Amino acid sequence: MKQYWLMKSEPEEFSIDSLKKVGTEPWTGVRNYQARNFMMKSMKVGDGVLFYHSNCEVPGVAGLAEVASEAYPDPTQFKKKSDYYDPASKPEEPRWWLVDVAFKRKFKRVVSLEQLRGEAEALGEFALLQRGNRLSVLPVTAAQYAHILSLE
Repeated sequence: MKQYWLMKSEPEEFSIDSLKKVGTEPWTGVRNYQARNFMMKSMKVGDGVLFYHSNCEVPGVAGLAEVASEAYPDPTQFKKKSDYYDPASKPEEPRWWLVDVAFKRKFKRVVSLEQLRGEAEALGEFALLQRGNRLSVLPVTAAQYAHILSLE
C-alpha cells in the first residue's frame, strides 16, 4: 500500500528546483534515528513525498517527489571531510541510511507553514504542526496528503 511522507530541506542546501534539475537525488545527511528509521524500515519505492522547504523566508510545501529506491547506507557517514561524517559508523555496520528521491512536480506556489497551520483542524494529527517536532522526515496520511494537494 502506498504511503506518504513529508521531507524537509533548506532551499539554500537543496531545493525543489535542485531536485528538478538532477531528477533523482540521494537524501543524505539525516542524523536523527526516528527519521532514519522511517527511511530504513518504512519507505518503499513509489511512496509519495511532499517536498518541504524549511528554514527560509516562506517555509512550506514546494512540490512533490517520490521515493525512488530502497534504503541503503548513507555514504556521507564514512567521509571524514563530510559535514555528516560519523566516526562511530563503520561500513560493515552503518548507522545512517537513506533513500533516493525523484522529482515529480513543483507547485505553482508554496503551500506555506502559515497556511498549513490554518488548516490544522482539517489536517488532524499532522506531525509537522505538533509542538517541538523537528524531524526532517515525517509520515503523512493519505487524507493529509490529498488535503495539502487541494491547497496548492
